[in-house]
Amino acid sequence: MLDIFFERLRRKTRTVPFPAKAPVLPERFRGRPVFDQGVCSGLRATDWSAAVAVCPSRALRLNDGTPELDMGRCLFCGRCAEVAPAGALRFGNDWRLAASRREDLILAPGRDAAPEVVPTALAGGAFFRSFKLRQVSAAGCGACEADLNVLGTIVFDLPRFGMDYTASPRHADALVITGTVPRNMHDALMKADRAIARPRAIIAVGACACSGGVFAAPEGQTSPQRNLGAVPHLEVDLFIPGCVPHPYTILDGLLRFIGRKTPMK
Repeated sequence: MLDIFFERLRRKTRTVPFPAKAPVLPERFRGRPVFDQGVCSGLRATDWSAAVAVCPSRALRLNDGTPELDMGRCLFCGRCAEVAPAGALRFGNDWRLAASRREDLILAPGRDAAPEVVPTALAGGAFFRSFKLRQVSAAGCGACEADLNVLGTIVFDLPRFGMDYTASPRHADALVITGTVPRNMHDALMKADRAIARPRAIIAVGACACSGGVFAAPEGQTSPQRNLGAVPHLEVDLFIPGCVPHPYTILDGLLRFIGRKTPMK
């Protein structure tokens, strides 16, 4: 018994201090993309052709000659920044990627501030101290699911915020969706949603759930097995992009959604 006690003292606290302190992330972490407005203003549409062509999920595109990067589709592979005109585009280290509105995930020169998360109408009330999540993997690859599971470990300790995963949707306040939601998972997802008491929240985690990601059918084409994520089926209240989103990104989005403050960059 004494050995266990002393070993516990030796290990000290393993839970991260977030949100009391900003997270310490490795140098190779790719956070929110940033356009250099000064450099971009002197570029032509043709200067972006190589960067647009190399994007595997068609997240980078041109809108009337102006580059736009859709974080909802972005895999954060960094290929576009590698071949873009020097200094025009880079991936910063800002972990705050979550947004309440899908359009806020689309960045452009002069429009690449951290997206806004609008607290749920029950923030500060029913959800502030108790926010139970039912996670559904709608054809996810397992990566987003793994990072969601990590939040329940001693490192992040999700239950200290009153948040946890439930075994049944009947006990949940929110439905957390990962994956592209193809035809074979559609009915199961909708049954889980109908089982949750109202009011409830819908949260899309990862590029697949936000937009279909790399598996989305090209524009103008349709396929029951290459869907656009949760959006065509449910009204999403919170988008958490990434492939995969870092646990800090997920936790930051969840906390801001229930009305809790998180540190700035």
